Amino acid sequence: MLALAMLAAAPAPPQPLPAPGAPVTAPIAPPPQISPVGPITLTASQVELLRHALAEADTHGFAPDQFTPPGLDAQLQSRDPAARHAGESELVAAALRYAEAVHAGRLAPADFLNEWGLRPAPYDPTPDFTAAVAADSIGAWLDSLPPPYTGYEALRTALARYREIAAHGGWRAVPDGPPLQRGVSDPRVVALRSRLAVEDPTVVAGKSRLFDDSLTAAVARAQRRYGLDPTGVVNGETLEALNVPVADRIDQIIANMERWRWLPPSLPPDRVQVNIAAAVLTLFRNDAPTLSMKAVTGRPDDQTPMLQSQIASIVLNPPWNVPPSIAAKELWPKEHAHPGYLAKHDFRVITNPDGTVRLQQRAGPLAALGHVKFDFANKYGVYLHDTPTHGTFGKFARQDSHGCVRLEHPAALAKALMDGDAKWTPDLIDQTIAQGDTTVRAPLPAPITVLLLYWTAFVGVDGQANFRADPYGWDEALMQRIAAAARRSA
Repeated sequence: MLALAMLAAAPAPPQPLPAPGAPVTAPIAPPPQISPVGPITLTASQVELLRHALAEADTHGFAPDQFTPPGLDAQLQSRDPAARHAGESELVAAALRYAEAVHAGRLAPADFLNEWGLRPAPYDPTPDFTAAVAADSIGAWLDSLPPPYTGYEALRTALARYREIAAHGGWRAVPDGPPLQRGVSDPRVVALRSRLAVEDPTVVAGKSRLFDDSLTAAVARAQRRYGLDPTGVVNGETLEALNVPVADRIDQIIANMERWRWLPPSLPPDRVQVNIAAAVLTLFRNDAPTLSMKAVTGRPDDQTPMLQSQIASIVLNPPWNVPPSIAAKELWPKEHAHPGYLAKHDFRVITNPDGTVRLQQRAGPLAALGHVKFDFANKYGVYLHDTPTHGTFGKFARQDSHGCVRLEHPAALAKALMDGDAKWTPDLIDQTIAQGDTTVRAPLPAPITVLLLYWTAFVGVDGQANFRADPYGWDEALMQRIAAAARRSA
């Protein structure tokens, strides 16, 4: 029988559970929005598995007592059959609440921000639970509930590690001051070594004030984990990342685990993924990354949404149909301030059938979409595209678009997506792009899934937790909504 952490303090010494195989019938009152459970018979081993799952719920980012009512263990261990039956009913209701939360997340549809377009399918755990009880496969059912992704499990491991760090006092902030770099001697170097050693097992804390080569390398490793320029110099940006409290890092991990629950049960082995927070695009073939490049995602005021769609074609030398909001806020004011601005930048005014006007920028060297556009259906009107300006790709914080995703090497992605196409060879793609102002839509050999995701915490191939800034404040917004949902259900 599995050992369990007690979920609530019992008023009396715990009594043994019924012998394995002894049936206990429990009429179940379901939680709201979960279909009723008819009278069922649980064996003692099934009870034990459910108790263990609830005891381990905190390892999935839940509060230790989130699903377990006070006194449940006392009821389950009571010698009074009526009390034990009541405990069984409470246990199953709690297990169903846990199952729904760990599988599909904790937010109601109304809790999602509009830009959180990637949302989990509703999950009613009752049918699967009832079938698992009948087949005596509760353990397998429980194992199937969390997201079946290594990224999620890696974050679960990271959560345990950072909670352990917190239990040992976390880390002390490195004091403010001038930049620290190789060769300087400063009392703050001692604090820096101590801080780095908490997350990096290769760093040895000590009393040396000298910023040496090994410390330079350690700082560069930390900067890579935080998505910063790995210069090895502790500037203000690096100091800010180092001094984020461990409690905030734990919240980041929990928020990202929650977002993993919004993904479908499986992902296509061939797909395009964009990490909005890190501003990076990755192409996967057979579940393995085959191409990666820098991207530019939306500014905090023009957020790139989370979504899933399909790319079915690419547009070479695309014109730009300017969204009305951009035309009104940015382009028409420039035309009024500097008459001729629109014509100088290859914009033309098009009259719509209803008499209103819109702006379109012609394909060509000035086109804001560059030479390649990747269309996919979505309610936000966003897409992937080239850009004639590449300066932002040299930055590490690359949230600077109106919401669409600019790509560092769009032609390389186009050629990779067209791989194997009889017509659209790499040479033909290059020749068409070279024409500059001839717009051509080219269908892909097969549509490919595209996912725009928001990861601010993930685990690298070295097993180290990586963190990114939360440019849109979505981690904080998500944690607030999780807390509000917990209060509503209390």
